[in-house]
Amino acid sequence: MKFNKWTLGLAAVGVVSMASAVRADEAKLVPLNTALSNTTISGYVDVAAQYNAGNYSTAAGVPAGTAGSKVDNFSLNNVDIALDKPQDESPWAAGYHIDLNAGTDAVGLALNGTGSQTTAAAAGTASIALRQAYVVVRTPVGNGIDWKVGIQDDIIGYEGNTDGGNPNYTRSIGYSVEPTTLLGMVGTYKITDAVAVQAGLVDATTLGLVNSSDKTIAAAIAFTAPDSFGWAKGATLNLGSLLNLEAGGQDNYYAGVTIPTPVSALKVGASFDLVSDANQSPSNTKGDSGYVIGVYTSFQATDKLSLNLRGEYFDLAGATTYGPANYVGTSANGNPFTNGKGEEVTATVQYNLWANVISRVEFRWDHIDGGRAFGNPSTAVGTTFPNGDSFLLAANLIYTF
Repeated sequence: MKFNKWTLGLAAVGVVSMASAVRADEAKLVPLNTALSNTTISGYVDVAAQYNAGNYSTAAGVPAGTAGSKVDNFSLNNVDIALDKPQDESPWAAGYHIDLNAGTDAVGLALNGTGSQTTAAAAGTASIALRQAYVVVRTPVGNGIDWKVGIQDDIIGYEGNTDGGNPNYTRSIGYSVEPTTLLGMVGTYKITDAVAVQAGLVDATTLGLVNSSDKTIAAAIAFTAPDSFGWAKGATLNLGSLLNLEAGGQDNYYAGVTIPTPVSALKVGASFDLVSDANQSPSNTKGDSGYVIGVYTSFQATDKLSLNLRGEYFDLAGATTYGPANYVGTSANGNPFTNGKGEEVTATVQYNLWANVISRVEFRWDHIDGGRAFGNPSTAVGTTFPNGDSFLLAANLIYTF
């Protein structure tokens, strides 16, 4: 389980997400007719159409959380198929999970080419990837520790790898500075109904790459407000970090909070992501770092209609190694893309008209506070979007099964 998404804690720590709360229909788990009768299959198909106003090139003219091939185009974002054999309640319970995905946004262990990558397909190239494949076993210590061993989703971050589990169509900038996938062993222990922890050892996570001899310590803790908190029951606080044990990688630090409000239909949340060099030697300065602050709101207007708003401020001026390309670094001709600081605002209207289908329309605005970005060449200064703005309009359909 993951404790870092839009968690409301209505059922258990980190299990119920805000995105799930605003969806009219949940994915079905279908039993497979195999020797393991309790093995289930589930998944989704994610498609979209996108228009980017004023971008100068498809390769460099996109905000974080999207891909170049999607600019002014239709896209097959992801086809995800998952097989599960869940654990039972016995002290030595065991199970497994397999998650295979393909498409422009596929993440995980790539199966068609670069087998060590765990990032989204580069530049929007369609990919087939093993997103998750792990065995989960329980050891009867205290309340029981559940160990996931294998490749699995990252344990930090406000947004996750499941497309329909996020409140918006595009991913956040905070998501783009986090590894998407971990390869190793992570244990989950529920101390009380209100407190749960995760900890483990995984392969080094530098921009989402795995299969390194270096290792990373992964740790997270989740707090959930009990029923005694009244209207604030289910509020969650999530803290986590990924700390590389060797120099040359990246460290990630994360904090996120989700809070119900006295208005039952309104939920708010916030996130903070810090990314920096791992274990700099004493002779070096730890200057290669940056941060992203995000604010989220979700309003459930009716059973079918929800309004989701995200705003982010980022300072990635020192994170040229770890920040998304259109926010840091330089262009091919040496002109600076940006000073590494800026904002993004995303507004999403979701209306679930069809059974099992998430349907939404989204508008996104990205702004760079200084320099040029999003494919703006030096000759474009003083013409259209000279300060580095990107505008995106998209329609998105996700069928879950």
